[in-house]
Amino acid sequence: MQDKTRIVCLRHGESTFNAAHKLGRGDPGLPDARLTPRGQMQARDARERLRSIPFDLVVVSPLTRAIETAAIVFGDHPSKPRILVEVLHRECQESSCDVGRAASEIAAEFPHLDVGHLPEIWWHAEAGCEVGGYPVEPRHLFDARVAAFRDWLRTRPERTIAVVGHGTFFYHLTGTFLENCGTIELDLDAAPVAA
Repeated sequence: MQDKTRIVCLRHGESTFNAAHKLGRGDPGLPDARLTPRGQMQARDARERLRSIPFDLVVVSPLTRAIETAAIVFGDHPSKPRILVEVLHRECQESSCDVGRAASEIAAEFPHLDVGHLPEIWWHAEAGCEVGGYPVEPRHLFDARVAAFRDWLRTRPERTIAVVGHGTFFYHLTGTFLENCGTIELDLDAAPVAA
């Protein structure tokens, strides 16, 4: 019998949205927010904490703050894990920062990443679901996506996987809300978290 897959979930570092939102002024209107200098420092700290784990695969959300975090944490990782951009674990789309950028824009900025498998518009963009000028993902679609990502992870052949993603998504996947660059190990054999 094969050993159980080890899955480490890593939330991205502090983003410009996180920093502005902490000031308590509501949604600051920052689509696809990037890391702040503090977020970059948090990612460098996470790089040191995770350096000794022999990751085979890093699965990263296509939102820029996650891509930037993954680049800092895993760019020179000793095990040289494969980096895979995947849309299933993008953030629960409820704020401006959760609206992404076209796959072609991501490819232009991050040419080392393979995003050719992504649709050009990979976030929830259905008309009629806007709140405050930004599209909001219906809860039933989000819940289905969390379940689909759990199933997708079960199919992976790799034995040690890092998942770089987002606070609300990880909360619904693990039951724990992670601070920026916080980590938690996901047990796929445990019962899914009740929403």
